[in-house]
Amino acid sequence: MTLAQLIKQKIYEREVYKLRRQPITFLPQILFFFVLAAIPVGLYYFFAAEFPGLLTGQISYPGLLILGIIYYLAVWEFFFTNFVDYYLDIWIITNDRLVDIRQDALFSRTVAELDLYKIQDITSEVKGIIPTIFSYGNVHIQTAGQEGKFNLLNIPDPHNLRRKIMDLAEEDRKYHAKQPGGTL
Repeated sequence: MTLAQLIKQKIYEREVYKLRRQPITFLPQILFFFVLAAIPVGLYYFFAAEFPGLLTGQISYPGLLILGIIYYLAVWEFFFTNFVDYYLDIWIITNDRLVDIRQDALFSRTVAELDLYKIQDITSEVKGIIPTIFSYGNVHIQTAGQEGKFNLLNIPDPHNLRRKIMDLAEEDRKYHAKQPGGTL
């Protein structure tokens, strides 16, 4: 997916960064998926030991099989929805603006833009043992406009990104100041 497919790219604009959440942050959903997938297997062995007649009955066995299929479809839908949310959340940083593309639900997406010259403050944070080991965290961007605060969550190397965004914002301020009528 390119920037031009999502927004109208300006003539002088070029993509500098395309960011996604750190892959390690999806690991809890994967582990939870495996736990949910293992529950019916455990129940099968429990019923085989305690209630063997349920697994051989002409009505109970097909009923349990249908319940198991419905359960696995629900677990798969849960995993797929979480993966789509993880994978389609993306931040694109150009030399002129920051584009925040957030997948809110399976069929719901929000796209927000922020001109870099409007940035007033950027804060980066890494909290916890796992984020410190894998070097990921959050970057919070404060603006003067009504957009308020932009949050880039669970991104790799947030402290370095904060410095680079500040450099891009300074370059963008200089560019807009040079333009005719370029008051900020």
